[in-house]
Amino acid sequence: MNVLIVEDEGLVALQLKKIAADAGFSVLGPASGVEQALAYARRAEIALVDVGLSEGKSGPQLARRLIDRFHTTVIFVTGIPEAIRQGFGGAFAIIPKPFSDKQVAEALRRARDMRMGRENQITSSGV
Repeated sequence: MNVLIVEDEGLVALQLKKIAADAGFSVLGPASGVEQALAYARRAEIALVDVGLSEGKSGPQLARRLIDRFHTTVIFVTGIPEAIRQGFGGAFAIIPKPFSDKQVAEALRRARDMRMGRENQITSSGV
């Protein structure tokens, strides 16, 4: 399953990439901004998205596009989780920074399991 990393802090992006790969996921990116992320979006089933991207567009705006247009499961990784709880309900999970490898890997596994369950339901119902 493909995981898109959207994070503008290089070291954090590399850490997320390593965690996802170690957990058995194929990694797309990291993308440091919206346009880069959208270039990868069609191939991503799950996205780890930072809330505050440096190019001025917010992670929640990108997440809404990923969910609505590409049916991506979004997990926010943020230093300001309370901002997400107040302003965006479409995320599958919110991981506060600083985070542990275990937190990220577990959120990715839960998102994968949820997606696989949903895909199995669609396949078995013939939809």
